[in-house]
Amino acid sequence: MSLLDSLGSLLGGTGAQEGAGGSLISVAGQLIERAGGVQGLTNMLQQHGLGDAVQSWVGTGSNQPVSGEQLGQALQNGGLGSVVQEAAGKLGVDPGQLLGQLSQVLPHAVDHLTPDGQVPQAPAGGGFDVGALAGLAGKLFGNKA
Repeated sequence: MSLLDSLGSLLGGTGAQEGAGGSLISVAGQLIERAGGVQGLTNMLQQHGLGDAVQSWVGTGSNQPVSGEQLGQALQNGGLGSVVQEAAGKLGVDPGQLLGQLSQVLPHAVDHLTPDGQVPQAPAGGGFDVGALAGLAGKLFGNKA
């Protein structure tokens, strides 16, 4: 089963595949935004046990995988567990299922936002432009986005 198929089944069947990808990208964007940008998220995940994996996501090589459980623990310890809980509630899925899918998407999101292997500095206003992830759903899920 492909990532796309599993996302579709997670969020309501094959007709939901495009929406599933967009929803996951949106949740990834929310995590990045709430952490204070890519720099904030990568720092927080590194401080909570995912240092080597996060470095691989930022770097130009292949992305080291993490499990949903590892990601969930790091996000919870970093104060972002509520974002996952809220998103799971809105999407009508189990938080563990959502974390499993986010563990597949978040490395690609960080990789997408660090194309030259460098974490961008947080903008002066502290905001994160979720639109920066707009093309990612198409790359990951084959959408025409």
